[in-house]
Amino acid sequence: MIIRMVLLAAMACAQPSVFADTPSQAGMTLVKGAKFMRSIAAGGGDLWRYSTDMKLMAGEGKGSKTTIWIQPPGTPSMGEAFLTAYEATGDKYLLDCALAVGDALAMSQLESGGWDYRFDFDAKERWYRQVDRGKLAFTETTRRRNITTFDDNNSQSALRFLMALGGHCRDANDARQRRVLHALSYGLQKLLAAQYPNGAWPQRYDGKAVDPRRFPVKKATYPEKWSRKYEGLDYRSHYTFNDNSIRDCILTALEAHRRYGEGRPEFLAAVLRGADFLLLSQMPEPQPVWAQQYNARMEPAWARRFEPASVTGGESVGVCRTLIDLYLELGEDKYLRAVAPAVAWYKKSAVAQGTWARFYELKTNKPLYFTKDYKLVYTDDDLPTHYGFKSSFGVESMIRHYEKVKAMGREKYLASLKRTPPTAKQRAARAKGMETRVREIIVAQDKQGRWVSKDKLELRGMTFTERVETQVFIANMKVLSEYLALLK
Repeated sequence: MIIRMVLLAAMACAQPSVFADTPSQAGMTLVKGAKFMRSIAAGGGDLWRYSTDMKLMAGEGKGSKTTIWIQPPGTPSMGEAFLTAYEATGDKYLLDCALAVGDALAMSQLESGGWDYRFDFDAKERWYRQVDRGKLAFTETTRRRNITTFDDNNSQSALRFLMALGGHCRDANDARQRRVLHALSYGLQKLLAAQYPNGAWPQRYDGKAVDPRRFPVKKATYPEKWSRKYEGLDYRSHYTFNDNSIRDCILTALEAHRRYGEGRPEFLAAVLRGADFLLLSQMPEPQPVWAQQYNARMEPAWARRFEPASVTGGESVGVCRTLIDLYLELGEDKYLRAVAPAVAWYKKSAVAQGTWARFYELKTNKPLYFTKDYKLVYTDDDLPTHYGFKSSFGVESMIRHYEKVKAMGREKYLASLKRTPPTAKQRAARAKGMETRVREIIVAQDKQGRWVSKDKLELRGMTFTERVETQVFIANMKVLSEYLALLK
Protein backbone atom coordinates (compact mmCIF):
# COMPACT_ATOMS: atom_id res chain seq x y z
CA MET A 1 0.00 0.00 0.00
CA ILE A 2 2.83 2.37 0.93
CA ILE A 3 4.64 1.62 -2.32
CA ARG A 4 1.48 2.33 -4.28
CA MET A 5 1.05 5.69 -2.50
CA VAL A 6 4.66 6.60 -3.29
CA LEU A 7 4.13 5.75 -6.96
CA LEU A 8 0.97 7.81 -7.14
CA ALA A 9 2.82 10.76 -5.58
CA ALA A 10 5.61 10.36 -8.12
CA MET A 11 3.07 10.35 -10.92
CA ALA A 12 1.48 13.50 -9.55
CA CYS A 13 4.86 15.25 -9.51
CA ALA A 14 5.84 14.08 -13.00
CA GLN A 15 5.91 16.47 -15.88
CA PRO A 16 2.58 16.51 -17.78
CA SER A 17 4.39 15.51 -20.95
CA VAL A 18 5.48 12.18 -19.42
CA PHE A 19 2.03 10.71 -19.95
CA ALA A 20 0.97 12.75 -22.91
CA ASP A 21 1.03 9.48 -24.88
CA THR A 22 0.56 6.61 -22.44
CA PRO A 23 0.37 3.88 -25.15
CA SER A 24 3.71 4.98 -26.57
CA GLN A 25 5.23 5.05 -23.08
CA ALA A 26 3.83 1.61 -22.35
CA GLY A 27 5.36 0.20 -25.53
CA MET A 28 8.77 1.71 -24.76
CA THR A 29 8.56 0.37 -21.20
CA LEU A 30 7.91 -3.14 -22.53
CA VAL A 31 10.92 -3.06 -24.81
CA LYS A 32 13.16 -1.43 -22.20
CA GLY A 33 12.27 -4.14 -19.68
CA ALA A 34 12.80 -6.87 -22.25
CA LYS A 35 16.25 -5.50 -23.11
CA PHE A 36 17.29 -5.57 -19.48
CA MET A 37 16.10 -9.13 -18.95
CA ARG A 38 17.77 -10.17 -22.19
CA SER A 39 21.03 -8.61 -20.95
CA ILE A 40 21.16 -10.82 -17.84
CA ALA A 41 19.85 -14.02 -19.44
CA ALA A 42 22.05 -17.10 -19.67
CA GLY A 43 21.89 -18.56 -23.16
CA GLY A 44 18.46 -16.96 -23.55
CA GLY A 45 17.08 -18.38 -20.28
CA ASP A 46 16.40 -16.95 -16.84
CA LEU A 47 16.35 -17.62 -13.12
CA TRP A 48 13.71 -16.45 -10.60
CA ARG A 49 15.52 -13.57 -8.96
CA TYR A 50 18.69 -11.49 -9.15
CA SER A 51 20.20 -9.08 -6.63
CA THR A 52 20.61 -5.65 -8.20
CA ASP A 53 24.40 -5.95 -7.91
CA MET A 54 24.18 -9.38 -9.63
CA LYS A 55 26.17 -11.02 -6.84
CA LEU A 56 23.28 -13.27 -5.83
CA MET A 57 20.90 -15.09 -8.14
CA ALA A 58 18.59 -18.02 -7.66
CA GLY A 59 15.76 -20.21 -8.86
CA GLU A 60 14.32 -22.46 -6.21
CA GLY A 61 17.97 -22.92 -5.23
CA LYS A 62 21.19 -20.98 -5.81
CA GLY A 63 22.04 -20.09 -9.39
CA SER A 64 24.87 -18.47 -11.31
CA LYS A 65 25.42 -16.29 -14.38
CA THR A 66 25.34 -19.44 -16.54
CA THR A 67 22.33 -21.11 -14.91
CA ILE A 68 18.70 -21.10 -16.03
CA TRP A 69 15.66 -22.39 -14.17
CA ILE A 70 12.92 -24.22 -16.04
CA GLN A 71 10.37 -24.48 -13.25
CA PRO A 72 7.87 -21.56 -13.25
CA PRO A 73 8.30 -18.64 -12.93
CA GLY A 74 11.53 -19.38 -14.77
CA THR A 75 12.52 -19.65 -18.40
CA PRO A 76 9.25 -20.83 -20.07
CA SER A 77 7.27 -18.24 -18.06
CA MET A 78 9.59 -15.50 -19.30
CA GLY A 79 9.18 -16.77 -22.84
CA GLU A 80 5.40 -16.57 -22.55
CA ALA A 81 5.70 -12.95 -21.34
CA PHE A 82 7.85 -12.01 -24.34
CA LEU A 83 5.53 -13.80 -26.76
CA THR A 84 2.43 -12.15 -25.32
CA ALA A 85 4.14 -8.76 -25.60
CA TYR A 86 5.03 -9.46 -29.23
CA GLU A 87 1.45 -10.48 -30.07
CA ALA A 88 0.19 -7.27 -28.43
CA THR A 89 2.64 -4.94 -30.17
CA GLY A 90 4.00 -6.62 -33.30
CA ASP A 91 7.49 -5.54 -32.21
CA LYS A 92 9.85 -8.11 -33.72
CA TYR A 93 12.47 -7.52 -31.02
CA LEU A 94 10.04 -9.07 -28.52
CA LEU A 95 9.57 -12.09 -30.80
CA ASP A 96 13.34 -12.38 -30.98
CA CYS A 97 13.43 -12.45 -27.16
CA ALA A 98 10.85 -15.25 -27.17
CA LEU A 99 12.85 -17.19 -29.77
CA ALA A 100 15.98 -16.82 -27.62
CA VAL A 101 14.06 -18.42 -24.75
CA GLY A 102 12.86 -21.21 -27.05
CA ASP A 103 16.43 -21.85 -28.16
CA ALA A 104 17.58 -22.00 -24.53
CA LEU A 105 14.96 -24.70 -23.93
CA ALA A 106 15.99 -26.58 -27.08
CA MET A 107 19.62 -26.55 -25.94
CA SER A 108 18.79 -27.69 -22.40
CA GLN A 109 16.22 -30.37 -23.29
CA LEU A 110 17.21 -33.80 -22.02
CA GLU A 111 17.49 -36.92 -24.14
CA SER A 112 14.59 -38.29 -22.08
CA GLY A 113 12.47 -35.58 -23.72
CA GLY A 114 11.77 -33.14 -20.90
CA TRP A 115 13.77 -30.93 -18.61
CA ASP A 116 15.52 -30.94 -15.27
CA TYR A 117 14.57 -28.17 -12.83
CA ARG A 118 17.64 -26.22 -13.90
CA PHE A 119 20.42 -26.21 -16.46
CA ASP A 120 23.94 -24.75 -16.41
CA PHE A 121 25.41 -23.76 -19.78
CA ASP A 122 28.89 -23.64 -18.25
CA ALA A 123 28.61 -27.27 -17.16
CA LYS A 124 26.42 -28.74 -19.87
CA GLU A 125 28.36 -32.01 -19.77
CA ARG A 126 26.50 -32.80 -16.55
CA TRP A 127 23.33 -33.39 -18.59
CA TYR A 128 22.59 -35.84 -21.39
CA ARG A 129 20.73 -33.57 -23.83
CA GLN A 130 18.71 -34.44 -26.91
CA VAL A 131 21.24 -32.44 -28.98
CA ASP A 132 23.90 -34.90 -27.72
CA ARG A 133 22.12 -37.99 -29.11
CA GLY A 134 24.45 -40.08 -31.25
CA LYS A 135 27.49 -38.02 -30.25
CA LEU A 136 28.49 -39.63 -26.94
CA ALA A 137 29.89 -42.98 -25.84
CA PHE A 138 27.46 -45.18 -23.90
CA THR A 139 29.50 -44.83 -20.71
CA GLU A 140 29.26 -41.05 -21.06
CA THR A 141 25.48 -41.09 -21.49
CA THR A 142 24.98 -43.20 -18.37
CA ARG A 143 26.90 -40.85 -16.08
CA ARG A 144 25.03 -37.71 -17.12
CA ARG A 145 21.69 -36.46 -15.75
CA ASN A 146 18.82 -37.56 -17.95
CA ILE A 147 15.72 -37.56 -15.78
CA THR A 148 12.72 -35.59 -17.03
CA THR A 149 10.68 -34.10 -14.21
CA PHE A 150 6.93 -33.51 -14.41
CA ASP A 151 6.95 -32.10 -10.88
CA ASP A 152 6.00 -28.43 -10.39
CA ASN A 153 4.79 -27.99 -13.98
CA ASN A 154 8.40 -28.18 -15.08
CA SER A 155 8.52 -29.98 -18.43
CA GLN A 156 4.84 -29.32 -19.13
CA SER A 157 5.27 -25.52 -18.95
CA ALA A 158 8.22 -25.75 -21.35
CA LEU A 159 6.19 -27.77 -23.87
CA ARG A 160 3.19 -25.46 -23.71
CA PHE A 161 5.41 -22.43 -24.35
CA LEU A 162 7.12 -24.19 -27.25
CA MET A 163 3.70 -25.01 -28.74
CA ALA A 164 2.74 -21.33 -28.60
CA LEU A 165 6.10 -20.25 -30.00
CA GLY A 166 6.06 -22.92 -32.70
CA GLY A 167 3.17 -21.13 -34.41
CA HIS A 168 5.59 -18.28 -35.13
CA CYS A 169 8.40 -20.50 -36.47
CA ARG A 170 7.80 -20.34 -40.22
CA ASP A 171 11.32 -19.80 -41.58
CA ALA A 172 12.80 -23.18 -42.52
CA ASN A 173 16.17 -21.51 -43.13
CA ASP A 174 16.40 -20.21 -39.55
CA ALA A 175 18.48 -22.66 -37.49
CA ARG A 176 17.08 -21.39 -34.22
CA GLN A 177 13.49 -21.92 -35.35
CA ARG A 178 14.34 -25.42 -36.57
CA ARG A 179 15.79 -26.27 -33.14
CA VAL A 180 12.64 -24.98 -31.45
CA LEU A 181 10.37 -27.10 -33.66
CA HIS A 182 12.53 -30.19 -33.20
CA ALA A 183 12.54 -29.78 -29.42
CA LEU A 184 8.77 -29.42 -29.48
CA SER A 185 8.19 -32.50 -31.61
CA TYR A 186 10.66 -34.59 -29.60
CA GLY A 187 9.25 -33.41 -26.27
CA LEU A 188 5.64 -34.22 -27.19
CA GLN A 189 6.70 -37.65 -28.43
CA LYS A 190 8.39 -38.37 -25.10
CA LEU A 191 5.45 -36.98 -23.09
CA LEU A 192 3.28 -39.67 -24.69
CA ALA A 193 5.95 -42.33 -24.19
CA ALA A 194 6.14 -41.52 -20.47
CA GLN A 195 2.44 -42.26 -19.93
CA TYR A 196 1.70 -45.55 -18.19
CA PRO A 197 -0.76 -48.09 -19.66
CA ASN A 198 -3.36 -47.03 -17.07
CA GLY A 199 -3.12 -43.38 -18.19
CA ALA A 200 -1.00 -42.03 -15.33
CA TRP A 201 2.35 -40.28 -15.49
CA PRO A 202 5.27 -40.67 -13.09
CA GLN A 203 6.87 -37.78 -11.27
CA ARG A 204 10.14 -38.47 -13.11
CA TYR A 205 10.85 -40.22 -16.39
CA ASP A 206 14.14 -41.66 -17.66
CA GLY A 207 13.21 -41.84 -21.34
CA LYS A 208 13.00 -45.65 -21.50
CA ALA A 209 10.04 -47.66 -22.74
CA VAL A 210 7.48 -48.48 -20.05
CA ASP A 211 7.10 -52.22 -19.30
CA PRO A 212 3.30 -52.77 -19.02
CA ARG A 213 3.86 -55.88 -16.88
CA ARG A 214 5.20 -53.72 -14.08
CA PHE A 215 2.23 -51.36 -14.13
CA PRO A 216 -1.06 -53.27 -14.41
CA VAL A 217 -4.31 -51.41 -14.99
CA LYS A 218 -6.39 -51.69 -11.81
CA LYS A 219 -8.67 -49.69 -9.51
CA ALA A 220 -7.34 -47.84 -6.47
CA THR A 221 -7.62 -49.72 -3.17
CA TYR A 222 -6.76 -49.24 0.48
CA PRO A 223 -3.70 -51.21 1.57
CA GLU A 224 -4.25 -53.91 4.19
CA LYS A 225 -1.67 -52.09 6.28
CA TRP A 226 0.52 -49.04 5.84
CA SER A 227 3.60 -47.76 7.58
CA ARG A 228 3.32 -44.72 9.84
CA LYS A 229 7.06 -44.24 9.48
CA TYR A 230 8.90 -42.83 6.47
CA GLU A 231 9.99 -45.76 4.34
CA GLY A 232 12.68 -44.01 2.30
CA LEU A 233 11.71 -45.85 -0.89
CA ASP A 234 12.21 -44.48 -4.40
CA TYR A 235 8.91 -42.81 -5.30
CA ARG A 236 9.85 -41.26 -8.64
CA SER A 237 8.03 -43.92 -10.67
CA HIS A 238 4.81 -43.63 -8.62
CA TYR A 239 1.62 -42.39 -10.25
CA THR A 240 1.89 -38.79 -9.07
CA PHE A 241 -0.72 -36.11 -8.44
CA ASN A 242 1.60 -34.15 -6.13
CA ASP A 243 1.91 -30.52 -7.25
CA ASN A 244 -0.72 -31.27 -9.92
CA SER A 245 1.78 -33.22 -12.04
CA ILE A 246 -0.74 -35.45 -13.82
CA ARG A 247 -3.17 -32.56 -14.25
CA ASP A 248 -0.44 -30.57 -16.01
CA CYS A 249 0.42 -33.57 -18.22
CA ILE A 250 -3.23 -34.04 -19.24
CA LEU A 251 -3.67 -30.33 -19.99
CA THR A 252 -0.47 -30.33 -22.07
CA ALA A 253 -1.68 -33.32 -24.10
CA LEU A 254 -5.05 -31.58 -24.47
CA GLU A 255 -3.37 -28.44 -25.79
CA ALA A 256 -1.45 -30.56 -28.30
CA HIS A 257 -4.74 -32.15 -29.38
CA ARG A 258 -6.32 -28.72 -29.90
CA ARG A 259 -3.37 -27.54 -31.99
CA TYR A 260 -2.44 -30.67 -33.92
CA GLY A 261 -5.39 -33.03 -33.47
CA GLU A 262 -6.28 -33.33 -37.13
CA GLY A 263 -4.29 -36.32 -38.33
CA ARG A 264 -2.67 -36.77 -34.91
CA PRO A 265 -5.08 -38.96 -32.86
CA GLU A 266 -2.40 -39.91 -30.35
CA PHE A 267 -2.85 -36.71 -28.36
CA LEU A 268 -6.56 -37.23 -27.78
CA ALA A 269 -5.87 -40.87 -26.96
CA ALA A 270 -3.42 -39.74 -24.27
CA VAL A 271 -6.01 -37.33 -22.86
CA LEU A 272 -8.63 -40.09 -22.72
CA ARG A 273 -6.22 -42.50 -20.99
CA GLY A 274 -5.34 -39.77 -18.51
CA ALA A 275 -9.03 -39.13 -17.88
CA ASP A 276 -9.61 -42.84 -17.27
CA PHE A 277 -6.80 -42.84 -14.73
CA LEU A 278 -8.50 -40.07 -12.76
CA LEU A 279 -11.50 -42.38 -12.43
CA LEU A 280 -9.40 -45.46 -11.63
CA SER A 281 -7.44 -43.66 -8.93
CA GLN A 282 -10.41 -42.21 -7.03
CA MET A 283 -10.46 -43.95 -3.67
CA PRO A 284 -13.58 -45.87 -2.66
CA GLU A 285 -15.74 -44.83 0.27
CA PRO A 286 -15.32 -43.59 2.91
CA GLN A 287 -12.75 -41.28 1.22
CA PRO A 288 -13.73 -40.82 -2.45
CA VAL A 289 -10.89 -38.39 -3.21
CA TRP A 290 -7.29 -38.99 -4.27
CA ALA A 291 -3.84 -39.72 -2.85
CA GLN A 292 -0.78 -37.65 -3.68
CA GLN A 293 0.84 -40.70 -5.23
CA TYR A 294 0.14 -44.41 -5.76
CA ASN A 295 2.39 -47.44 -6.08
CA ALA A 296 1.97 -49.97 -8.91
CA ARG A 297 -0.60 -51.84 -6.79
CA MET A 298 -2.72 -48.65 -6.89
CA GLU A 299 -2.40 -48.08 -3.17
CA PRO A 300 -1.62 -44.67 -1.61
CA ALA A 301 2.12 -44.56 -0.98
CA TRP A 302 4.79 -42.50 0.77
CA ALA A 303 6.92 -40.02 -1.13
CA ARG A 304 9.13 -37.64 0.88
CA ARG A 305 9.41 -37.91 4.67
CA PHE A 306 6.55 -35.44 5.11
CA GLU A 307 4.27 -36.97 2.45
CA PRO A 308 2.63 -40.09 3.92
CA ALA A 309 0.40 -42.73 2.42
CA SER A 310 -2.95 -40.97 2.79
CA VAL A 311 -5.63 -39.13 0.88
CA THR A 312 -5.01 -35.46 0.21
CA GLY A 313 -7.21 -32.44 0.73
CA GLY A 314 -4.76 -30.46 -1.41
CA GLU A 315 -4.09 -32.10 -4.77
CA SER A 316 -7.59 -33.65 -4.88
CA VAL A 317 -8.82 -30.15 -5.74
CA GLY A 318 -6.70 -30.19 -8.90
CA VAL A 319 -8.09 -33.60 -9.85
CA CYS A 320 -11.66 -32.36 -9.41
CA ARG A 321 -10.95 -29.32 -11.58
CA THR A 322 -9.40 -31.56 -14.24
CA LEU A 323 -12.49 -33.79 -14.27
CA ILE A 324 -14.72 -30.72 -14.70
CA ASP A 325 -12.46 -29.48 -17.51
CA LEU A 326 -12.66 -32.88 -19.22
CA TYR A 327 -16.43 -33.00 -18.87
CA LEU A 328 -16.69 -29.61 -20.56
CA GLU A 329 -14.17 -30.54 -23.25
CA LEU A 330 -15.30 -34.09 -24.04
CA GLY A 331 -18.96 -34.13 -22.96
CA GLU A 332 -18.72 -37.37 -20.96
CA ASP A 333 -21.01 -37.27 -17.90
CA LYS A 334 -18.85 -39.80 -16.03
CA TYR A 335 -16.19 -37.18 -15.38
CA LEU A 336 -18.61 -34.78 -13.69
CA ARG A 337 -20.30 -37.60 -11.75
CA ALA A 338 -16.96 -38.53 -10.18
CA VAL A 339 -16.66 -35.05 -8.66
CA ALA A 340 -19.92 -35.35 -6.69
CA PRO A 341 -18.68 -37.77 -3.96
CA ALA A 342 -15.44 -35.81 -3.66
CA VAL A 343 -17.41 -32.60 -3.01
CA ALA A 344 -19.49 -34.41 -0.39
CA TRP A 345 -16.28 -35.57 1.28
CA TYR A 346 -14.88 -32.04 1.33
CA LYS A 347 -18.05 -30.69 2.91
CA LYS A 348 -17.63 -32.98 5.91
CA SER A 349 -13.82 -32.98 6.21
CA ALA A 350 -12.87 -29.35 6.94
CA VAL A 351 -10.61 -28.93 10.00
CA ALA A 352 -11.83 -25.34 10.46
CA GLN A 353 -14.00 -22.89 8.53
CA GLY A 354 -12.59 -22.76 5.01
CA THR A 355 -9.57 -24.90 5.96
CA TRP A 356 -8.64 -28.50 5.16
CA ALA A 357 -5.70 -30.70 6.08
CA ARG A 358 -3.32 -31.71 3.35
CA PHE A 359 -3.33 -35.31 4.55
CA TYR A 360 -6.03 -37.55 6.01
CA GLU A 361 -5.46 -40.97 7.51
CA LEU A 362 -6.66 -43.83 5.36
CA LYS A 363 -10.17 -45.03 6.25
CA THR A 364 -10.39 -43.16 9.60
CA ASN A 365 -10.25 -39.74 7.85
CA LYS A 366 -8.37 -38.23 10.79
CA PRO A 367 -6.23 -35.22 9.75
CA LEU A 368 -2.51 -36.04 9.73
CA TYR A 369 0.32 -33.65 10.54
CA PHE A 370 4.05 -33.71 11.21
CA THR A 371 6.18 -32.29 13.98
CA LYS A 372 9.28 -30.28 13.19
CA ASP A 373 11.34 -33.45 13.63
CA TYR A 374 9.02 -35.23 11.17
CA LYS A 375 7.01 -37.48 13.43
CA LEU A 376 3.55 -38.28 12.09
CA VAL A 377 0.90 -37.08 14.53
CA TYR A 378 -2.76 -36.04 14.78
CA THR A 379 -2.05 -32.57 16.18
CA ASP A 380 -0.98 -29.39 14.38
CA ASP A 381 0.87 -27.54 17.16
CA ASP A 382 4.44 -28.24 15.97
CA LEU A 383 4.29 -28.02 12.17
CA PRO A 384 7.34 -27.56 9.91
CA THR A 385 7.10 -24.21 8.13
CA HIS A 386 8.32 -25.25 4.66
CA TYR A 387 5.16 -27.04 3.58
CA GLY A 388 1.43 -26.38 3.52
CA PHE A 389 -0.03 -28.97 5.90
CA LYS A 390 -3.35 -27.17 6.10
CA SER A 391 -4.88 -24.49 3.91
CA SER A 392 -7.95 -23.47 1.95
CA PHE A 393 -6.42 -25.18 -1.13
CA GLY A 394 -9.01 -23.49 -3.36
CA VAL A 395 -11.64 -25.98 -2.17
CA GLU A 396 -14.56 -23.55 -1.89
CA SER A 397 -13.85 -22.05 -5.32
CA MET A 398 -13.74 -25.53 -6.86
CA ILE A 399 -17.04 -26.48 -5.23
CA ARG A 400 -18.72 -23.30 -6.51
CA HIS A 401 -17.41 -24.03 -10.00
CA TYR A 402 -18.66 -27.62 -9.87
CA GLU A 403 -22.10 -26.63 -8.60
CA LYS A 404 -22.46 -23.96 -11.28
CA VAL A 405 -21.50 -26.34 -14.09
CA LYS A 406 -23.80 -29.04 -12.72
CA ALA A 407 -26.74 -26.64 -12.35
CA MET A 408 -26.36 -25.08 -15.80
CA GLY A 409 -25.41 -28.19 -17.75
CA ARG A 410 -22.59 -28.43 -20.27
CA GLU A 411 -24.14 -26.72 -23.28
CA LYS A 412 -25.61 -23.82 -21.34
CA TYR A 413 -22.40 -23.30 -19.35
CA LEU A 414 -20.22 -23.30 -22.48
CA ALA A 415 -22.64 -20.92 -24.17
CA SER A 416 -22.30 -18.57 -21.18
CA LEU A 417 -18.54 -18.39 -21.79
CA LYS A 418 -18.98 -17.15 -25.33
CA ARG A 419 -18.82 -13.41 -25.48
CA THR A 420 -19.58 -11.08 -28.30
CA PRO A 421 -16.29 -9.42 -29.23
CA PRO A 422 -16.12 -6.00 -27.59
CA THR A 423 -16.65 -2.95 -29.73
CA ALA A 424 -13.85 -0.47 -30.32
CA LYS A 425 -15.56 1.82 -27.82
CA GLN A 426 -15.69 -0.91 -25.16
CA ARG A 427 -12.03 -1.80 -25.73
CA ALA A 428 -11.04 1.84 -25.39
CA ALA A 429 -13.06 2.16 -22.18
CA ARG A 430 -11.39 -0.91 -20.70
CA ALA A 431 -7.96 0.43 -21.66
CA LYS A 432 -8.85 3.75 -20.07
CA GLY A 433 -9.70 1.92 -16.86
CA MET A 434 -6.25 0.33 -16.85
CA GLU A 435 -4.30 3.56 -17.29
CA THR A 436 -3.64 4.24 -13.62
CA ARG A 437 -2.05 0.82 -13.16
CA VAL A 438 -0.16 1.13 -16.44
CA ARG A 439 1.28 4.47 -15.39
CA GLU A 440 2.30 3.05 -12.01
CA ILE A 441 4.26 0.35 -13.82
CA ILE A 442 5.92 2.89 -16.12
CA VAL A 443 6.97 5.09 -13.17
CA ALA A 444 8.24 2.09 -11.17
CA GLN A 445 10.67 1.01 -13.89
CA ASP A 446 14.17 2.39 -13.33
CA LYS A 447 16.59 3.73 -15.95
CA GLN A 448 18.06 0.27 -16.57
CA GLY A 449 14.65 -1.20 -17.35
CA ARG A 450 14.29 -2.97 -13.99
CA TRP A 451 11.41 -3.29 -11.55
CA VAL A 452 13.20 -3.53 -8.21
CA SER A 453 11.70 -5.28 -5.18
CA LYS A 454 13.11 -3.85 -1.95
CA ASP A 455 11.73 -6.08 0.80
CA LYS A 456 14.19 -8.43 2.53
CA LEU A 457 14.10 -12.07 1.44
CA GLU A 458 15.91 -14.98 3.13
CA LEU A 459 16.39 -17.96 0.83
CA ARG A 460 18.54 -21.03 1.40
CA GLY A 461 21.41 -19.21 3.03
CA MET A 462 21.10 -16.16 0.77
CA THR A 463 19.82 -12.75 1.83
CA PHE A 464 18.25 -10.65 -0.90
CA THR A 465 17.39 -7.01 -0.31
CA GLU A 466 17.12 -5.01 -3.52
CA ARG A 467 16.45 -7.52 -6.27
CA VAL A 468 14.81 -8.17 -9.64
CA GLU A 469 12.05 -10.80 -9.53
CA THR A 470 11.04 -12.51 -12.78
CA GLN A 471 7.56 -12.96 -11.31
CA VAL A 472 7.19 -9.18 -10.95
CA PHE A 473 8.58 -8.61 -14.44
CA ILE A 474 6.14 -11.13 -15.92
CA ALA A 475 3.16 -9.61 -14.09
CA ASN A 476 4.05 -6.09 -15.27
CA MET A 477 4.63 -7.25 -18.83
CA LYS A 478 1.22 -8.91 -18.79
CA VAL A 479 -0.55 -5.70 -17.74
CA LEU A 480 1.26 -3.60 -20.33
CA SER A 481 0.60 -6.17 -23.05
CA GLU A 482 -3.09 -6.41 -22.24
CA TYR A 483 -3.38 -2.62 -22.27
CA LEU A 484 -1.68 -2.29 -25.66
CA ALA A 485 -3.66 -5.20 -27.13
CA LEU A 486 -6.89 -3.40 -26.25
CA LEU A 487 -5.74 -0.37 -28.23
CA LYS A 488 -4.84 -2.28 -31.42
